Amino acid sequence: MKQATAPSLPAAESLPGEAARAARLLEAALTQDAAASERWSLGAGPELTATLRRLDQLDVGADAAAACILHAMVLADLAPSAKDLATFPVAVRELLDGQQAAERIWQLHAGGVSGGAEGLRRLLLAIIRDLRVVFILLARQAARLQQAADWPEPRRRALAQLTFDIHAPLANRLGIWQLKWELEDLAFRYLQPETYKRIARLLDERRNDREVWIRQAREQLETALGQAGISAQISGRPKHIYSIWRKMQRKGVEFSELYDVRALRVLVADVPACYLALGAVHALWSFIPGEFDDYIANPKGNNYQSLHTAVIGPQGRPLEVQIRTPDMHAQAELGVAAHWRYKEGGGGDASFERKVAWMRQLLESRDEHDDDALMAGFRTDIMDDRVYLLTPKGEVKDLPRGATVLDFAYHVHTDVGHRCRGAKVNGRIVPLNHPPETGDRIEILTGKVAEPRRDWLSAHTGYLTTHRAREKVRAWFKRIDLAQNVAAGRALLERELKRVGLSHVHLDELPALFKFKSQDELHEALALGDVTPGHIARILHERSAPPPVSSPPPAPKEPARETRGNLIVEGVGNLLTALARCCQPLPGDPITGFITRGRGVSVHRSDCPQLARLRARDGSRLIEVEWGTGSQSYEVDVLLRGYDRKDLLKDVTAAVAAAKVHLLGIHSRLDEARGIAEMNLGLRVADFGQLSTLLDRLLALPNVVEARRIV
Repeated sequence: MKQATAPSLPAAESLPGEAARAARLLEAALTQDAAASERWSLGAGPELTATLRRLDQLDVGADAAAACILHAMVLADLAPSAKDLATFPVAVRELLDGQQAAERIWQLHAGGVSGGAEGLRRLLLAIIRDLRVVFILLARQAARLQQAADWPEPRRRALAQLTFDIHAPLANRLGIWQLKWELEDLAFRYLQPETYKRIARLLDERRNDREVWIRQAREQLETALGQAGISAQISGRPKHIYSIWRKMQRKGVEFSELYDVRALRVLVADVPACYLALGAVHALWSFIPGEFDDYIANPKGNNYQSLHTAVIGPQGRPLEVQIRTPDMHAQAELGVAAHWRYKEGGGGDASFERKVAWMRQLLESRDEHDDDALMAGFRTDIMDDRVYLLTPKGEVKDLPRGATVLDFAYHVHTDVGHRCRGAKVNGRIVPLNHPPETGDRIEILTGKVAEPRRDWLSAHTGYLTTHRAREKVRAWFKRIDLAQNVAAGRALLERELKRVGLSHVHLDELPALFKFKSQDELHEALALGDVTPGHIARILHERSAPPPVSSPPPAPKEPARETRGNLIVEGVGNLLTALARCCQPLPGDPITGFITRGRGVSVHRSDCPQLARLRARDGSRLIEVEWGTGSQSYEVDVLLRGYDRKDLLKDVTAAVAAAKVHLLGIHSRLDEARGIAEMNLGLRVADFGQLSTLLDRLLALPNVVEARRIV
């Protein structure tokens, strides 16, 4: 990419590929609007030209340059039409989307984030789908800082603060050193102009002069190491003004007491070579007493390893020399002791450090195949395991992916979770088990009194997915009086058994099955979430089925066993079987067959009222039936009641679909006087577990007060 020929508008013919097309669109827009053209030449034009120059130096390609031009048009109210945008490749449009998403981050920053700069950096990294956006953002910010010298002071300071909070740390973490020092120095000049000028005067030389001096020192050291037979890679590390000021502040010293205003970094093959190189350095230049640190023998707490020494270099000027192996350097740059951590201070979790390492590897890669592989790893690592969410004040909270808005409430504060009554995501009311996505703004609706609900602890309802939130709810209920917990647990169990049609079963042996001494202990465990009602109902359902009967020894007169689908009919062959519509038995229910006239065996639940009438009328036609082990689906009716609201039917059918249950039919009626909607759902389910899960989902819907099986 060549530098644009005009200071206010990059010439299309000087740009490659898609960038040229974007520049032609810009030229056409400016030609049609004289006022916009004048504004462009005074501000956005020079900024874009400087940005494109930096992108050329960073070698990010034509797509990134095109997206940069298109975004500049959007900012200048010259946005291209949707038709024109559609002609650009998907990669260009994604890069444009990433820049527009970043603009929303800047707006959040401008609105004032309480302690949220790190959160905003994380949010930015999470929402970007193409890492070239980072290059564009940093290049544009450096160009904008250069153009800001004539801006009003408040606007200039705001830009500098944004740079310190977001851009400079990103450049530092990602190893884009050529932009990092420029961003920090320019921002520092605007935020503390007097201090900047004072340090600049103390340096008593231009930056270029310092770099020439460093090059001369490096050449002298290369010669000395070569004569000693030591193979090494030496790079200069000239200090910039902001870095000097930071060290003066951190050490509490004056400029004259600093020995590392100029520095060299030496990479050698192994640890013995580190000490050999140290000897060569001290033989070449005079050692400054008290300025030697051996972080190889005594690593820092973050496992940082290196040899640091200060000497009197060429022309009598102090010089710091760092000596390390490539492995130590990789550890310092990418591992637990990442350079950005000890520079910026603070911790940072290992998971996020790993993601930054992925990003840096990708940014340093220039091979197309490597890019694809690393991008796949990056997306898996940073996109899939966490979501980054915003509070109404713009603070960023990160949670495991799949966490719900109720998890978010407890993450904000325990009391917010206890008092949570509802939630809005991006201004829209959602159920408490709604899983938000990265970038969503969440507002928790709270009541005056802390009243967590016990069904929040049920895994089936899906209200809470994080262990931390569940423990907070359990701790709340543990503080309640024992009698209240026992009563609440008993009510939970009775409600569960009633809604799944198991109210007839005996509970005497139940505590022993769960290793409790009494019913009260079991009920308390239910109230605290240690045992779920669904688990108990499932166990009871399985135990209520008659035990399998072992086959007797073969005998000529033994009646045949007829298997029909998932049913085994004892004693009679060649009979059709059908599940009775009156009670709709499911696998695990105690069942009995009744031989009908012309329709085979009708299979009923053993406690079915219709079966009792048939037994009284003609008990000789009853026949033993048991469940087999084959695969089959079963029809069941469910009653749902709730307060009428918009989209209630839509939410019900969505819950049925989410549970992977087949909806055979639905009949609804409305009691307008009371505002109560009642629905009868005809369903086909695979087994009891699927029915129980569906009932939980239905009962969790807003306004639904009852969901139970009709028996």
